[in-house]
Amino acid sequence: MRVCLSSSLGFLARRMACTALLSATCAMPVAAQEAPPPGLPILFDSRERLPKPDLSSLVRLRFLTSVDFPPFNFADQNGKLAGFHVDLAREICDELDISDKCQIQALPFDELQGALSASQGDAVIAGVAVTPELRKSFAFSRSFLMLPARFVRNLKASIDGTTAAALTGHSVGVVKGTAHEAMLAAFFPAIKQVPFDDKDALLTAVKDGKVDAAFADGLQLSFWVSSPSAEKCCALFDGPYLSQQFLGEGMTIMLRQQDADLTAAINHALATLSRDGRLQEIYLRYFPYGLY
Repeated sequence: MRVCLSSSLGFLARRMACTALLSATCAMPVAAQEAPPPGLPILFDSRERLPKPDLSSLVRLRFLTSVDFPPFNFADQNGKLAGFHVDLAREICDELDISDKCQIQALPFDELQGALSASQGDAVIAGVAVTPELRKSFAFSRSFLMLPARFVRNLKASIDGTTAAALTGHSVGVVKGTAHEAMLAAFFPAIKQVPFDDKDALLTAVKDGKVDAAFADGLQLSFWVSSPSAEKCCALFDGPYLSQQFLGEGMTIMLRQQDADLTAAINHALATLSRDGRLQEIYLRYFPYGLY
């Protein structure tokens, strides 16, 4: 993924995930969920009231995104921009009372940073991973969503318990060289790791029972366990697990450093959307099976 992995791994993992996530998103019936999924963790203090700068002089607000990161941003069957980020951008504009000044444009992901620098847009909402290097050149909004790590277990495996402690002595697969491999070793040193070369090999192994469980990105796992390719073999297990050290700062909006008022206004809107439940509504729209 673009975020919640170390920056050196983010680009490759993002590309690996996109096709699978788009297929899963299109294939899953929302009505199949038997019970409401866990809610979105609140990242804003409900008592906090962030200031709302005056944007009356703003001519327009141009959000830049891409179409290769479903379910966050993608082109729907009619070729129109859709996704969590797209809906969130529209809600931000509504909250700031500037809907008539808002535009959302899609560019290739690797062109977003240059376009923002060249003032061809005003805010990037596309899952750009926050890094110390990028912070030297850009500003970032407050985080509005964290992507967790999760376990997934084979339902035929004899696991005595409902927490990660029950996996001690069991084989748990992980993709080698990833932030999740490092996180699993740090959080659960007693668990026996079985490394795999890539995500597909890992998921095949847990489906076939070659390992009892796997530890990976919660976004990918949440869609996979409900997809036809999983063949109802598996289920999410314990968690979620969040770690800024291993998984990054989460989903943010990237802006130019000189646009301090706009950054503050977006933070105000995000806090309000979190407080009144609209952020949760968007989350459930695109993650009906839940991440948490």
